[in-house]
Amino acid sequence: MGKRDMLSKRIIPCLDVRDGKTTKGIRFKENVDIGDPVDMARQYYETGADEIVFYDITASHEKRNIMIEVVRRVAETIFIPFSVGGGIRSVEDMRAVLLAGAEKVSVNSAAVRDPSVISKGAAAFGSQCIVLGMDILHVGEKPGIPSGYEIVIDGGRTPMGMDALQWARDGERLGAGEICLNAIDADGTREGYELTLTAMISEAVGIPVIASGGAGEPGHLVDVLTRGKADAALIASMVHYGTHTIPEIKDYLDRRGIKVRKTW
Repeated sequence: MGKRDMLSKRIIPCLDVRDGKTTKGIRFKENVDIGDPVDMARQYYETGADEIVFYDITASHEKRNIMIEVVRRVAETIFIPFSVGGGIRSVEDMRAVLLAGAEKVSVNSAAVRDPSVISKGAAAFGSQCIVLGMDILHVGEKPGIPSGYEIVIDGGRTPMGMDALQWARDGERLGAGEICLNAIDADGTREGYELTLTAMISEAVGIPVIASGGAGEPGHLVDVLTRGKADAALIASMVHYGTHTIPEIKDYLDRRGIKVRKTW
């Protein structure tokens, strides 16, 4: 049993934020607003989330900086690790987010355009603060994409012709402390995580991998944390719409022998 297998698996609600409101879409499209991110972060913290992830989902596409005031208000409300992404393009952007109270910053589009963002961030703040977010589409094996999975940036708008598996390895080498895999094909479908992709990348890197996209029921988390070999699972729709609670999900995992931090 490796060191990663002995750690508790983390359950991480994800707040996609647009114009100051939490929003949810399907495969990165047709987003609808569903609530206030500060109130939702507080609720998830109080009911046992291990971390919270906050994405300003249109910051990169709109080429603007993240909504720092919302970051500050969330950080004042919760007392668990808090990761922030969207529109982070430089060490200065990272510093602003960390000073506003986040523990980690997630870089995605900017890191693809300039990979040195990862190494500079790791040098300034430590690898543990740098999460490499990867938005990925299944395109099948083709020249330049031997894994069959392609990196897409700008909120799913711009295919890059880059192989996801190679980029994950490069991200680890550059100093990322964690990878968050956003499977666009599964996003918002509530039909289960992308297990093939998650297992492939989890086996290829030595840093924690967070699975994202597709959770609809607790059994999906069992699948991705076992067969998908993920270290953590991002959830959104299944808790945002009240169909499941974090204590219920954790109890389900615990009863199936998956180690989680008990909060119930």
